[in-house]
Amino acid sequence: MISRKFAAGLTLAIASLAAQAGPVVGGFTNGGTVAVCDDCFTGPTTLGFTANYFGTSYNSTYVSNNGYVTFGAGQGIFTATGLTGAYAGLPIIAAFFSDVDTRGVGGGNVKYGTGTYAGANAFGVTWNAVGYFGSHVDKLNTFELILVDASAGNSAGDFDIYFNYNQIQWETGDASGGAGGFGGTSASVGYARGNGVAGTYAQLNGSLVNGALLDGGVNSLVRNTNDGVTGQYKFSVRNGTVVTHELPEPTSLALVGLGLAAAAGLRRRKARA
Repeated sequence: MISRKFAAGLTLAIASLAAQAGPVVGGFTNGGTVAVCDDCFTGPTTLGFTANYFGTSYNSTYVSNNGYVTFGAGQGIFTATGLTGAYAGLPIIAAFFSDVDTRGVGGGNVKYGTGTYAGANAFGVTWNAVGYFGSHVDKLNTFELILVDASAGNSAGDFDIYFNYNQIQWETGDASGGAGGFGGTSASVGYARGNGVAGTYAQLNGSLVNGALLDGGVNSLVRNTNDGVTGQYKFSVRNGTVVTHELPEPTSLALVGLGLAAAAGLRRRKARA
């Protein structure tokens, strides 16, 4: 007969394994680790290849603690209302644009670097078991952004974008109107040139919708896909233009462009000690 203690331990172990399952590969660490912080970003870090993103060629990118990379400069914007360029106007690729905070004891970190993926040179960033503002670790997210050189057989500067998700338990930080990691201005996933021009930005349906992108949500990032790998989303950039892949359930998962300039007024200034 199985004891209650053993059954409880088995349940926790299974839950732990389930939380770790997914397409996140990690291993992109030779670039370094983003400092334990809130709203910080790295200096320029090499991609290991040239990426043509909306007509400009880049050899480096800036990694933000808050779930995205930018080009040309870094930024630490934490409320997910910047995909239309409402703030700094920087080219951005966002795997999970929200208020990541790695200062909490027991939370994870953000590592980045070059390597290979899908048989080509790649640059990756892994947000491993990260908490949310302010310093909360009761819920943790693990996700990844990988940029892969696709110039072989294509045009110089062509690359692919991969978003990988293992676990998404929270969607919002306290300073974005959230409470306990939920509500307020929720996370967004997508890309933008940064000038607000229609056709140069888009995000996954479920972005900015309370509860939608969470594990178990209607647009759960870990349960869905657009390339056949559960928890993974792939987008190709060809001749500087993002080419969207068809999604299996267009009514719930279609990649759509959303004008977010009106939401800029929701941004809140954080109160710090």
